[in-house]
Amino acid sequence: MGKVKIAMIGVGDISGIYLRNITEVFKEIELVGVCDLVRAKAEAAKEKYNIPKIYETMYDAFADDEVDIILNLTRPYEHFEVTKAALEAGKHVYSEKPLGASFEEGTELVKLAEAKNLMLGGAPDTFLGAGIQTCRYLIDQGYIGTPVGASTFMICRGHESWHPDPEFYYKFGGGPMLDMGPYYITALINLLGGVKGVMGLTKTSFPTRTITSQPLNGSIIDVDVATYVTGIMDFESGAIGTIFTTFDVHYKQQARFEVYGSEGTLIVPDPNTFGGPIKLLRPEDGEYREMPLMYDYKENSRGLGLADMAKALKTGREYRANYNQTYHVLEILTSFEKSSRAGKYQALETKYQRSLGMKHNPIKGILD
Repeated sequence: MGKVKIAMIGVGDISGIYLRNITEVFKEIELVGVCDLVRAKAEAAKEKYNIPKIYETMYDAFADDEVDIILNLTRPYEHFEVTKAALEAGKHVYSEKPLGASFEEGTELVKLAEAKNLMLGGAPDTFLGAGIQTCRYLIDQGYIGTPVGASTFMICRGHESWHPDPEFYYKFGGGPMLDMGPYYITALINLLGGVKGVMGLTKTSFPTRTITSQPLNGSIIDVDVATYVTGIMDFESGAIGTIFTTFDVHYKQQARFEVYGSEGTLIVPDPNTFGGPIKLLRPEDGEYREMPLMYDYKENSRGLGLADMAKALKTGREYRANYNQTYHVLEILTSFEKSSRAGKYQALETKYQRSLGMKHNPIKGILD
């Protein structure tokens, strides 16, 4: 079997890094076509990256016998419709985060993929990078002893000051937890294992937002989602984790991501990145030491999860960014608000088992 053939649906802001990495970094996949509702975006991608095909509709991509995997880069509230249609057409799917805009959407997609014996993978794949993989190794090897807890924070004032069309961040499928939470929760469960229940408090601090970026400067957005979300996670291991995400707060630096153990504390890098820095505090040192990265892919390697899934399609091995993970993450993300509304602990339905850690391959762009 030669290269695994990919069709990209959606050529928005995130597509640029995927286009570059698929065509320049990952050697076992090939982008054969793109599709976007704005044809000019697809044409620009075709010209810049020498892509063979432009599909008039996503259904044309689904009907293309040459295509093995559909790469779903549409907006969050569109993920369900696109992924469902691709699965129904018999295609494997790798989707940007989140899996769906609700747990119910995710459940339907998982059942469909299982019924059709199709792969269903998804972002984020930053957990496969050098930073989180090194942290996972350090924790597994006992550098902080037995993990007892974790704290994570994603603090910003929203996207309307820089994004060209930010309204969807404040609509169904948006908000800080569904937008940025996947990076943090995915990293946490890779470091500490699955979550059995959560508690949460959420609110919408401002009913409207004013866009200050171009080209929609001055436009008003009605906010339909919670923009201040706090959550507590009850891990199967006995550890307790906290997460805070918000679009409501003025904040200058990257907020913290910390894992606490019986014998030390680990400062985890920004999980929206693939690299470091990583800092370890042990009592005998008395201060934080920066730890070396022990794995490859420390630069922006979006598409790594897709390439890993493609390798699994060729070899039959497990793929790491699988729906067991994205489905569990989606339930955690959406359960904080369910807990907040009900005013009680929310037990989870899904179970999670960590996938294989990354392995070194001396040829960059080829997975184990």
